[in-house]
Amino acid sequence: MKIKSALLSTVAAASGLLALGATANAATVTVKSGDTVSKIARTHKTTISAIEKANHLKNVNLIYVGQQLTVNGDSDTTSATTSTTQASANTTTTQATTNTTSQSTTTASATNSSDSSAKAWIANKESGGSYSARNGQYIGKYQLSSSYLNGDYSAANQEKVANSYVASRYGSWSAAKAHWEANGWY
Repeated sequence: MKIKSALLSTVAAASGLLALGATANAATVTVKSGDTVSKIARTHKTTISAIEKANHLKNVNLIYVGQQLTVNGDSDTTSATTSTTQASANTTTTQATTNTTSQSTTTASATNSSDSSAKAWIANKESGGSYSARNGQYIGKYQLSSSYLNGDYSAANQEKVANSYVASRYGSWSAAKAHWEANGWY
């Protein structure tokens, strides 16, 4: 038990170092309704391209409510700090991880199963599961706005964008389903 406690406190210390390294160079902003990268850049006295680079954004015009963005950060320094700290934390947590692997696997599979079920339920409610369904500006299996899909209505893009949307807005498909059941939309 003492070894496990020592390992966990070492991991906590390493995590603290990681947090210090990341926050020394950057602030994190949670995207709110009506926010744009331009507005966030102006508010935090930085540039759009700096936010784009720090967050590896493929499209600066596509951000989601609830999404966490790094601003005023040097992504290279943060990445280097993360890599170094993560490497040392990985070597000290190997033994502790071995003890909890079977618990994590069971929990992850239950979560994945309920999320898969919720995702299928939402797709059925929204479009009957059809990637080609249309309802005004809403397109595809998950009835996403055409602006979210950026003109790419392929099944792969619909899946990717839907997963990203749900993760940033609700955290999980199960939470999105609960919202849908309460409000009639997600």
